[in-house]
Amino acid sequence: MQASVHEAKTHLSRLLDAVERGESVVITRRGRPAAELVPAQTGGVRLGGLKDSVGPPPDDFFDPMTEAELWEWEAR
Repeated sequence: MQASVHEAKTHLSRLLDAVERGESVVITRRGRPAAELVPAQTGGVRLGGLKDSVGPPPDDFFDPMTEAELWEWEAR
């Protein structure tokens, strides 16, 4: 389904209903596609998603960097 900017402003509720039904809605400006209405993502961020898949840091994780490691880090 396509709608001009004017039609989109006038019939936004109808276009949103179409998107909720799974239709693709393209908004055009002067006959050229300018935007597409898509359903909002409802999943969000799942806290604890990496639990049991990431191990503890190595024992030397908090040790100071060597001069070579520091140079490599700052060169990036």
